[in-house]
Amino acid sequence: MSADAFEPVADDHETKPSQDLIWLKGFPPGYGRNNHIVAREEVAMSYATLLVYVNADHVSKQFVGVAAGLADKFSARLIGLSAQAIVPPFVAEGVVIVDNASEFDIAQMKTSLAEVGNKFRAAAGTDRQTEWRSFLEYPTDTLISEARCADLIVVEKGKSPGDIYKFLDGGAAILGAGRPFLVVPAAVKSLSAEHVVVGWKDTREARRAVQDALPFLHEAKRVTIVEICDEDQREAARHRVDDVVRYLARHRVKAEARVELQLRGSGADLIIAFAEDEGADLLVTGAYGHSRLNEWIFGGMTRDLLASSPICCLMSH
Repeated sequence: MSADAFEPVADDHETKPSQDLIWLKGFPPGYGRNNHIVAREEVAMSYATLLVYVNADHVSKQFVGVAAGLADKFSARLIGLSAQAIVPPFVAEGVVIVDNASEFDIAQMKTSLAEVGNKFRAAAGTDRQTEWRSFLEYPTDTLISEARCADLIVVEKGKSPGDIYKFLDGGAAILGAGRPFLVVPAAVKSLSAEHVVVGWKDTREARRAVQDALPFLHEAKRVTIVEICDEDQREAARHRVDDVVRYLARHRVKAEARVELQLRGSGADLIIAFAEDEGADLLVTGAYGHSRLNEWIFGGMTRDLLASSPICCLMSH
């Protein structure tokens, strides 16, 4: 972008305007509550590209519609992705259980993925920038690899059916892609993200999630940082969430701090109940897990949120 795309913002105060205060001509109206960019580092704090993983067996128009709405919200490019792997031959005790895929089988798989792409484009609509990518590869590996092209990855909430050749392992993808994931429950028809609840935990993953969620936080009408803790951690938790609120204030995001005691139930149940009681439509949390014997294992709270939350979750690992 040329240098003349920027011009200083007028400052009514007596202090000298900061050289970091800028107005970006041509930037989509509605970015941030003041409809202008207020700091150079925040020019990059949007989602320029959304990557949407589409199940090859079923294209949900509602799910694609949620992603398309977000693409409009952030003036982002929308990339649809699907994959299906060729099942390798398998022989057990000298007996061929699965034979080599024939050229006809492979052609059918390619045709099927092309049809999925057509359904994706139709669901996304023709009035926005879209792109379709499909591969005859393992779905999970494909998504992790293609994550390099996106700022945010949008996936449907659901249990992995276990067929690694046809279905995405969402857990492995979230923990391996190095990008934030927006997990959309089946019942969600749209995401305005007017009230965002950040489930705080003083970890690398939570810090990453807050940073990755900044575009949503800038647009939200209300942001709440909440930490759920035991009684003896109340004062320390208050200090931590207050720090996060001050951090966000320096990014022109107004947030409120809350500390809730973990009296009964799991952390996931408590944060979901809190978000629902407060009328939130987006949860932001870290995604916790580790690799064991080449298998990605979720931590308890992350696993429970993915299984139980009726609210969209933005997660970062």
